[in-house]
Amino acid sequence: MNTKKGIRRWLETGVFTIIGIVYILPILIVLMNSFKKKVYINKEPFQLPGGKTFAGIENYITAIDKYELLSAVGWTVFITVGSVLVILICTSMCAWYITRITTKFTKLLYLLCVFSMVVPFQMVMFTLSLVADRTGLRTPWGIIIIYLGFGAGLAVFMFCGFVKSIPLEIEEAAMIDGCTPLRTFFGVVLPIMKPTYISVGILETMWIWNDFLLPYLVLDLNKYKTVSIAIQYMKGSYGRVDMGAVMASLILAVIPVIIFYLSCQKHIIKGVAAGAVKG
Repeated sequence: MNTKKGIRRWLETGVFTIIGIVYILPILIVLMNSFKKKVYINKEPFQLPGGKTFAGIENYITAIDKYELLSAVGWTVFITVGSVLVILICTSMCAWYITRITTKFTKLLYLLCVFSMVVPFQMVMFTLSLVADRTGLRTPWGIIIIYLGFGAGLAVFMFCGFVKSIPLEIEEAAMIDGCTPLRTFFGVVLPIMKPTYISVGILETMWIWNDFLLPYLVLDLNKYKTVSIAIQYMKGSYGRVDMGAVMASLILAVIPVIIFYLSCQKHIIKGVAAGAVKG
């Protein structure tokens, strides 16, 4: 019996190791090619950089100086941080209201939030682009409002599930002590919702940081570019692409979100389970 369990564990370890290698290998190839001269990236993509193929940090310097990658990273950080903060605050308050105040309006509001997760972005993207243009939302601070609309569905769903698990007596005790609804939320409910806050924050951050289509449709690209758009603009005339700068840019774009994810990954399952299973 122990032999069978041991064999099963080894098989599971082997399978998941292979899956891990399949996921990690593309990132390693991009990292490896980011230090090679662009001439050799297409000719010898799987060969380690060295000797005549080694370019040092030349590709990174080109990406930063020639293609203004740092500016794109700055706008991406601003949009991502701003959008995630607005989504977390607004949707958590909305979920608390929906859960504690049971009316036909709150039930309808919850159903609309859940339904918004089903609607494909492609159905509304052209109308959205037109509305954003006419309402002056084609700026980094305007797109935050749009991200709030698209990110609210999942966030409200997860927050509602977690709020149902919070004993109502805790909030009633705070009210008896003289807390206003806002003070009750920020002083009592919000700290308890920390696991779901972290989970929603991670999921929304990874989505917004890597998003290409929404900023491409909404932002004024003559003034503002995110990292994904800046990489797309590295494609020159007649389809020519500076592969060295592209590889370096991809690494610079991927590293922050990987570090953020690894530092917070332990909270994801905990928060998802708390927000989707309890209540």
